[in-house]
Amino acid sequence: MKKNIASLLATLATSLVLASCGNDKPATTETGAAGTVNPSDSLAAMAGDSARMAKPEGVMVDGVAMTADKNIVQNAAGAKSVSTLVAAVTQAGLIETLSGPGPFTVFAPTNAAFDKLPKGAVAGLMDPASKEKLKGVLTYHVIPGRLVAADLKDGQELTTVNGEKLHISVKDGKVMVGNGKDAPATVQIPDVISSNGVTHVIDGVVLPLAKK
Repeated sequence: MKKNIASLLATLATSLVLASCGNDKPATTETGAAGTVNPSDSLAAMAGDSARMAKPEGVMVDGVAMTADKNIVQNAAGAKSVSTLVAAVTQAGLIETLSGPGPFTVFAPTNAAFDKLPKGAVAGLMDPASKEKLKGVLTYHVIPGRLVAADLKDGQELTTVNGEKLHISVKDGKVMVGNGKDAPATVQIPDVISSNGVTHVIDGVVLPLAKK
């Protein structure tokens, strides 16, 4: 009798183990609003962006490698062609912000882009009395979140850090950004991946439209 009970228990245990194994399924990711996680908020996203760009060694700007182990400001400081932007960011008191965790997407005008502005415009913006105006112009070039060039679509409107809309257009594979009225700036060097976001170097300064 005892032998029969032991045999029965062994059979039952085996069945339970097999049933448990049969129910093992790969974990799935929730897609509902409550379960969605923004991948741009993780370091894994940065590594993923580098993989998507197939340039883990970094993007070259002015002969200097912009690498993903540095933040946006650190990479920009190493590129001579955006020194005016770095100076402006410093003057506006945004160094700490753009060195923070972010993530941010920055459309970075070159020195030549600033030179296109009307005579005296840059000096006027860099005047300490114009600090808030300068900050408004610079934050119009910054988007919360991490957007590589492949994420930018024709007709897209992006809300900038200063609250105004930045308009995206794509023509013949070229990505352009503008205020929706003036001629847009063109992305010259896309997808400069930093530890806290992405920078796209552009050939024009995009000015926010005057509020009515």
